Amino acid sequence: MTNPYLEGNFAPVSTELTAIDLAVTGTIPPELDGSFLRNGPNPIAPQDEAAYHWFTGDGMVHGVRLREGNALWYRNRWVRSETVAAALDEPSHPGPVAQQGDFASNTNIVRIGPRLLACVEAGSRPYELTPLLDTVAPSDMAGTLPAGFTAHPHHDPVADEWHAVNYWWGWGENVQHVVIDKKGKVAHSRLIETTGGPMVHDLAMSERWIVVYDLPCDFDLQAAVAGERLPYHWMPDQPARFGLIDRTDLDGPVRWIDVDPCYVFHTLNAYDDGDTLVIDAVRWPKMFEGTGNGPIESGKPCLWRWTIDTAAGAAKDEQLRDVDEEFPRIDERLTGRRHRYGYGALNLTGSESSGRGGIVKHDLDRGTSEILDLGAGAGPNEFVFVPRAGSQAEDEGWLVGFTYVADTDTSDLVIVAADDLTGGPVARVHLPQRVPFGFHGNWIPAGR
Repeated sequence: MTNPYLEGNFAPVSTELTAIDLAVTGTIPPELDGSFLRNGPNPIAPQDEAAYHWFTGDGMVHGVRLREGNALWYRNRWVRSETVAAALDEPSHPGPVAQQGDFASNTNIVRIGPRLLACVEAGSRPYELTPLLDTVAPSDMAGTLPAGFTAHPHHDPVADEWHAVNYWWGWGENVQHVVIDKKGKVAHSRLIETTGGPMVHDLAMSERWIVVYDLPCDFDLQAAVAGERLPYHWMPDQPARFGLIDRTDLDGPVRWIDVDPCYVFHTLNAYDDGDTLVIDAVRWPKMFEGTGNGPIESGKPCLWRWTIDTAAGAAKDEQLRDVDEEFPRIDERLTGRRHRYGYGALNLTGSESSGRGGIVKHDLDRGTSEILDLGAGAGPNEFVFVPRAGSQAEDEGWLVGFTYVADTDTSDLVIVAADDLTGGPVARVHLPQRVPFGFHGNWIPAGR
């Protein structure tokens, strides 16, 4: 049996590298002073091809440091969970491991307060890393994180606080909402009763509301007992709904809004328009309907909009674009506020494994989209928006992300002007090895 998530550019790399003074084609914008970091699965030990699931591989963070128009270094490091440290014959990194266990922090990397955190969902705590990507220890945010964490915290740039929705099968029919202050400490937490034990990868946030996705992809006890590595399945008999938490009353009642059955991994953004809440997100018709080694795709993921009348408690939805995309991002200075533009990782082949990818830019005011084809083998990779210094226009900045270069079996860090996608990359930083297809990254400005 072959496993597509152990082949091609999904296959793990076996070497940790440090390379300096990287070769560049084009011109790196000199104002880009910081590091682009991205996390993803990279199993350290040989895997059972039949059993391995892409979402469960050991975490590896890849990073490139830019300054004054130069690419100073590339580094890749495994996140030293107990399993990884043992495999490398290194001392463990003791710390506050949650009762839920210590497993692969392989999904995101974010800066929250003073800590750079490699994150994963489903109950494990994040791991703190140094700016050079060395592992410090698992983190409970200075003793304030009550349990595990999420892969998708969201930062409110005005309130300067983070919101997260965490899940773990051991909580039964509950998820947990936490608020983290600007010092990186949990300021508020509560459990929220859900229909089942849902897999909640993301949330939505406006100035007034936090939105919990209670969708029918739930923990499957029978699958867990049978030994499935990812025991979450589509439950067609369960309802789909969005739970609204009023940010002025975090312990108040949750307002549940019924929606048509679907699954959401990733939110683009949400905002308030009077008593109307608008949520833009990538919608899958179903998820994990059956078993497999990665996402069990049922239909095409596309950008949709939910418009919720919060006074009446009713929602309507509409598909915004008919393109195959994931990993949506915005100018995050507008998180929770009205946005015009959105960017997504585009799958141009209809098959993720065949790897022809690009970037799509949506102008949601005009109802138009712009596409940059990054070529055969490039793969659909998340690109992060980095605003230009002093910029006023929402799309005045850069899109930064990794792509695979099939001809050389390496990867590039690609930089594109967000207001001129058709102009193509302004710079390609050539890396000494490939970056396997993975999940989420972020731009960490220098000094942060």
